Amino acid sequence: MLWSEETRRIESQAAAAEFAQAAPIDDALGLKVRLHQRLIDLLNLSLLDRTPRETLRLEIRGAVSGLLADEKRLLTPAQTDQLVDEILDELLGLGPLEPLLKDDTVTDILINTHETVYVERQGRLHRTNVRFQDTRHLVRIINKIVAAVGRRIDESQPMVDARLADGSRVNAIIPPLAVDGPLVSIRKFSRVPLAMSRLVELGSITQEMAIVLEAVVQARRNVLISGGTGSGKTTLLNAMSAYIDERERIITIEDSAELQLQQPHVGRLETRPANIEGQGEVQQRELVRNALRMRPDRIIVGEVRSGEAFDMLQAMNTGHDGSMTTVHANTPRDALSRVEQMVGMAGLDIPARSVRGQIASAIHVVVQAERMEDGHRRIVSVSEITGMEEDVICMQEIFRFRRAGRSTDGKVAGSYEATGVRPRFMEVLHARGVDLPSNLFSPGRISG
Repeated sequence: MLWSEETRRIESQAAAAEFAQAAPIDDALGLKVRLHQRLIDLLNLSLLDRTPRETLRLEIRGAVSGLLADEKRLLTPAQTDQLVDEILDELLGLGPLEPLLKDDTVTDILINTHETVYVERQGRLHRTNVRFQDTRHLVRIINKIVAAVGRRIDESQPMVDARLADGSRVNAIIPPLAVDGPLVSIRKFSRVPLAMSRLVELGSITQEMAIVLEAVVQARRNVLISGGTGSGKTTLLNAMSAYIDERERIITIEDSAELQLQQPHVGRLETRPANIEGQGEVQQRELVRNALRMRPDRIIVGEVRSGEAFDMLQAMNTGHDGSMTTVHANTPRDALSRVEQMVGMAGLDIPARSVRGQIASAIHVVVQAERMEDGHRRIVSVSEITGMEEDVICMQEIFRFRRAGRSTDGKVAGSYEATGVRPRFMEVLHARGVDLPSNLFSPGRISG
């Protein structure tokens, strides 16, 4: 049985509280916490996961009504329903965060201590009325998140990267590193990955650019997606991956698994932090090397940050054409410089010219994403790497976004245009049966 005899006694008191005259809640959060703590004592916790949510909701509603009567608190049916939903979120979900996680208009949730929660909607930050009871309440929610993916957070390891069941990325940091209290950042991902057609509708990319990127993926060109934090790199990577043939075997490697590939033949790998004894850590570089033994057609690294860049270049140069990855950088040229620096982190004594030669032969296309001042995310450049001249990697821009100031409503104005350069990979595309109309690259404006 889900409830004890004491709980069934409480249920008999529910009707009186249900239809009594309503009184305002001046300490709603404290009331919710007190009821939650008392319900924990009454519940058979081992049956929670096996009880349907609606059945559990009905049982908890009856118990809450009885507990309210014991406290001499009179609520309307609507207030009682809201209280029951919040208690269910505490029992089965992530407490005050649940409504924000269910809100599809929210893209980021930023928690600055237990008292302040911000959300991002359409690129703009808004403060919410959501708050936690105290620091212990927030830390309990953080522990619930990280424990679900086999990670931990405490004073000896006060920082952690984790993910939610839907793939949303979570970063948390607690005292003593967080001076005023725990800080949590949640990057939400759409339940349905954004398709390239949707990015075109949003104005993040033009139809012509989308056609070229589709051809690049189908012709198995290696792609590096560059951009700053929150610029939409992973979203674009998901959208481009939809063009991969379903017959190909794909291996994805991430620090925190968040890619949402739709193909049936996908193997997902995720790094592992060290345990409490400081052992058992598995880094991205080890996973990239292991992926080479898994007979992949393509390898997709969510983001290169360190020495795994060298192994990724090796994979691109040794038969794994069509691989893709992302990197934090502000321009395509900076992206190549960062990859070169990260190869140096591998601890190998390789001349700079050799490293640049590896980069020039491994990466074919660099796509630059940017988050504008108005919050709009755009693909601002598509460039092709054409080879080496002496010690310099040669690159030519194919498409770009040209800024034209700000509009009266504060939005960034500008237009996409082709540079007039016919990319050299057109010959490779033709050889692989992918043909593009030449007028896609005609110089001039594409769209506003």
